[in-house]
Amino acid sequence: MTVKGSFVDLQTPTGLMRTYVYLPENPREAGQKSPGLLLYSEIFQQTPPIRRLAMQFASHGFLVMVPEIYHEHLASGTVLGYDDAGKDRGNALKHQTRLSTFDRDAQVVLTALEQHAACTGRLGVVGFCIGGHLAFRAAFHEEVRAACCFYPTDIHSGTLGEGKKSDSLQRVREIRGELMMIWGRQDPHIPDEGRLAIYRSLREAGVFFTWHEFNAAHAFMRDEGERYDPSAARSALALALDLFHRAL
Repeated sequence: MTVKGSFVDLQTPTGLMRTYVYLPENPREAGQKSPGLLLYSEIFQQTPPIRRLAMQFASHGFLVMVPEIYHEHLASGTVLGYDDAGKDRGNALKHQTRLSTFDRDAQVVLTALEQHAACTGRLGVVGFCIGGHLAFRAAFHEEVRAACCFYPTDIHSGTLGEGKKSDSLQRVREIRGELMMIWGRQDPHIPDEGRLAIYRSLREAGVFFTWHEFNAAHAFMRDEGERYDPSAARSALALALDLFHRAL
């Protein structure tokens, strides 16, 4: 299936949010609609690896939207580098952005997906690193049928957003759809005790979820740099695609 890429600037309470759109096109089935998928990036926004991941999901038949999570602070089209300067800027912005802003932005993209002419109205979310946490929170929206969170940071510590007082673990009972959590065991950002705290909270809340751990580092899905693990990435992507094909 071929993929057509474009972008839209969605209106939010904190200004326009550049959002990249990846539309699957099957010439044999003209006019066919696709389930919608909100894809959240790492702290660096839409880098080439994130774009390639979005295109992979779209090529499997999903209408994918990738919002710029720091649109309130950065000019449209800004991509932070995979270097110390980019990392420092991205980490600073995740603590300068209000949690309510992240949550309202999620609703804006979900609504845009649902109302898109090529969307079936069945919605899922997926994210990586901070995006995994944002996907976790987006799953609080009742229209989300499935969510896949790749090595989500700051859930266990509650340190996402301005003031570092996120309530994600306290709100897990709001997750109504199916949840998939994917981790790297050699990830220093989410230690064993952090993952265990999340697991226990999900179990106690009765969330319908699956849990997958790989012997891999943080950001093992990023297909450039020394952390990339192609074998684990291939298996993890297959798990996510299976979830969305089944649930959406």
